[in-house]
Formats: sequence, structure tokens, C-alpha cells
Amino acid sequence: MATSRQPVTVPTDASVDDFLAAVPDERRRADALRLCAILRDVTGEPPVMWGPSIVGFGSYHYVYGSGHTGDWPLAGFSPRKQQLVLYLVGGYEERYPTLLARLGPHKTGKGCLYLKRLDDVDEGTLRELVERTVRVHKGVDRSHQPE
Repeated sequence: MATSRQPVTVPTDASVDDFLAAVPDERRRADALRLCAILRDVTGEPPVMWGPSIVGFGSYHYVYGSGHTGDWPLAGFSPRKQQLVLYLVGGYEERYPTLLARLGPHKTGKGCLYLKRLDDVDEGTLRELVERTVRVHKGVDRSHQPE
């Protein structure tokens, strides 16, 4: 018999402003505030806490081939101790290699983009990656073709 799990990372009523104000490192806090403004601007959505540590913008519903379903932010981020983690569309390494090459210093993981400092990356390129992520999640850009 299949059991259903309740998702841990869901929208909450917690204050985004309080969360960001509590980021201990001053530089990381400044980057988080700036990134929050960028994501709000690009997505057109207000920031909402998803779980205890992710700031998300908008939402979309996903369905995996396994049948697992859920909801996740169109785009989101978390100001971790070592880096900013952006939650974007999975597979963007294959989808947008030219954009990633222009971005500046970063690391990638499954659906995650890791940045040490926001000042080290090209903001226009970052905005374009977020915009394309939103388009994919909204079903406007279904392209799996590389750039």
C-alpha cells in the first residue's frame, strides 16, 4: 500500500523581512536583500517563505513520471552560510550553456545554482536565467534544446 508524505517545504506565514534581517553575515544579508528584489522584479510575484529557509516567488505544480506531485516556487533562493542557493529549473546546464558561461563564477546542482557573491556575477544574465526558469515552469517554454 502506498503511503503519502506531506511535503516539508510549503509556503508559510513567516516574515521574509524577518528571515532576511536575521542572516548573520552582513555581506550575505545584503546579497540576499538584493537577490530578493531581483527575483520579485523578474517574476512579478511577492516573496513568500517556503519552509524555514527558502524565499520563493510564485508557484507551479509538478508531476513526475513516478506519479509524485507537488508544488514548488517558480523561482526561489536561500542565503546559506557558504553561498546563495538559487532554485531554478532543472537541466538548465544543458538548456542554457551560453548563459551560464556568461554568468560568472558559479556552481550548479540538480535545479540549484550556487553563487558566492552577487557582485561577482552578471546581473543581466542572472535575470535572464530566472526569466527562462519562470517561462519553463509556467509551460511557456517547453524547449529542451540547448541555446
